[in-house]
Amino acid sequence: MFCLAAAVVGSFIIAWGDIGVSKEALIGDGLSLLGTILVSAYLLTGQKVSRKIDANLYSVIVFFIGGSVMLVYSLLNNITLFEYEASDWTYFLLLAIIPTIFGQYLFNVLLKTLGATTISVGIIGEPVLAIILAYLFLGETISIFQFVGGLIVLLGMCLYFRLRSAHVSRNVQL
Repeated sequence: MFCLAAAVVGSFIIAWGDIGVSKEALIGDGLSLLGTILVSAYLLTGQKVSRKIDANLYSVIVFFIGGSVMLVYSLLNNITLFEYEASDWTYFLLLAIIPTIFGQYLFNVLLKTLGATTISVGIIGEPVLAIILAYLFLGETISIFQFVGGLIVLLGMCLYFRLRSAHVSRNVQL
């Protein structure tokens, strides 16, 4: 529990750095927090459902519901469905393949064996990865809050996975 708390505290330190930056930054942090809560609920629900049905079927159902919601949203807001540049379609395809198939589908499959807590701890590292990638590829600077918070997040994650690995090893040896 300490490990997860450390990772969450690190996330709050990262977000704390946005206080005073702009109203939009704080709104973004709030939306990120809301997204985290919803992802946790999704994973806990998925963990229960994955024990009852096949992960492939579960993934198809979830992706169908998500796509349907986006379709209805687009239609209600008069967002075009087809009039995009070829480069946009490339990005759409990459977004469909990389985060959906290699991200969400993999999470859904792993829920049955690893559990929602372990997957959630892994997801906590995404903002830290985003900070590092923004620094490397976009020339963004890393604030002291991002640096310290990121280190705490990574420390909490590493400690959690180390303790989990030791616990699993002990149970396998028995």
